[in-house]
Amino acid sequence: MPFEPINPPQFPTPIAPYSAGAKAGNTVYVSGVLALGEGGSVLHVGDAAAQTRHVLDVIKTTLEAAGATMADVAMNHIFLKDLADYAAFNQVYAEYFPGAKPARYCIKCDLVKPDCLVEIASVAHIG
Repeated sequence: MPFEPINPPQFPTPIAPYSAGAKAGNTVYVSGVLALGEGGSVLHVGDAAAQTRHVLDVIKTTLEAAGATMADVAMNHIFLKDLADYAAFNQVYAEYFPGAKPARYCIKCDLVKPDCLVEIASVAHIG
């Protein structure tokens, strides 16, 4: 089955060769999102809650460009640089998923840029 790349025009140019998302049938895959601005600059340095909010807003915009919503998210792949940020992350995360909660996992790891604290990749099913 062919897929449709999803690249909302308001996003900065990606720092690597990938699409923000891909839609295959009724499934939308959102690439791992970091709190990055134009030129790959890290936003909200040192603030895991603000980075989480930025990341989830980017995911929301990508999903909407594909015809989906946050309520369609079935799985989140979460990467945190420091588990000390887990509570701050979860507080913001809960705002974006107030109803039924998607499946998820959370891994502590280094991220592509040292000042990045949070990365999330999502899978959504429309309808």
